[in-house]
Amino acid sequence: MRDVAIVGVGMTRFGKFLDRSPQDLGLEAVWNAIEDANVPMNKIQVAYVGNALGPQLNELKGTIGQHILTNAGFQKIPITNVENACSSGSSALRLACLEVASGNYDMALALGVEKMYTGDSAKAAAAMASGTPYAKLGFTFVAEYALNLKKWMKKNAVTVEHFAKVVVKNTSNGSLNPYAQFRKPLTIEEVLNSRLIANPLTLYMCSSMADGAAAALVCPKSLARKYSSKPLVEVAACELTSGSFPYPGKAPESTTSRTAKIAYEKAGIGPEDVNVAEVHDAMAPAELKIYEELGFCQEGQGGRMIDEGRTTLSGVIPVNPSGGLAAKGHPVGATGLAQIAEVVWQLRGEAGERQVSNAKVGLTQNQGGLVRGDNGACTVTILKR
Repeated sequence: MRDVAIVGVGMTRFGKFLDRSPQDLGLEAVWNAIEDANVPMNKIQVAYVGNALGPQLNELKGTIGQHILTNAGFQKIPITNVENACSSGSSALRLACLEVASGNYDMALALGVEKMYTGDSAKAAAAMASGTPYAKLGFTFVAEYALNLKKWMKKNAVTVEHFAKVVVKNTSNGSLNPYAQFRKPLTIEEVLNSRLIANPLTLYMCSSMADGAAAALVCPKSLARKYSSKPLVEVAACELTSGSFPYPGKAPESTTSRTAKIAYEKAGIGPEDVNVAEVHDAMAPAELKIYEELGFCQEGQGGRMIDEGRTTLSGVIPVNPSGGLAAKGHPVGATGLAQIAEVVWQLRGEAGERQVSNAKVGLTQNQGGLVRGDNGACTVTILKR
């Protein structure tokens, strides 16, 4: 297997764009990545396109990736559509990396696109809820997160103030990110006093739907310098696992914990080696639990991490320098690749005002769906400069 590098990334700003189509969003992200990589378009041999909700929300059905990439100027290359809930974009990247690592192709494109604002917010909310087995009962991901967080709060010394601190950190980061949907820093009081959605989650603790696209180009590490003189970013691991049934008498292990262990082993590092991370904070307080699942702290110490400022931009392990999903927005199929773009920029030293000092190893964690009380899919990617 060949070593794989990311030679280019690109994305659109995330937001509410009623006048933009999936084709338009995808075109912008793809060409931003092509220009970033300095790769001639005709060198791109294969593409994987992540999209989770398009068939439910848009007119394009079945061949969304083909429509988007044809609009962007591609012809005749193999294009595969990837639907894997909120981890669709990162799953597309994994498949692109495998094409290159195997020697099947020398240049692969991964694209994630989602168009969620269609003039019918209820329809979009229903499409999101369809990722749970209880959607027909009116059960949503917000309710699932709320129930799990309440259980976690009882088990650990965590309060709603800790939850609000995560939002304050991430909205501060998001205010520095030109690609973020929301760029207003919030205070603890504003977060706690915002409308209650599902106890203990308030409005500002929840990510919003968004329109957007993000892309990455990957090639063999040995060929990367042929195209780009920018700092080289190697894909040290890009691992995917799915939920498992909890056996009686055995403590359940989350998909994040399980996937992270596989990724760390493959990359030859531990959590203590990670300098910057982007994690799937679909509900911002879940970030605290993810700290523990990724091994950034001991079980029960997530609240302490946020209290001590260890995950701020100047902290020991900055988490969600992009602003995370709550500030950046969550266009489902694009989210995983937007995380990748952020970490690539961080490792290259190109993140501007939100730049993390001396970042050499970055991690992304992207999860989606709900199966038997666990995530249907989780991808953990480790990148090295």
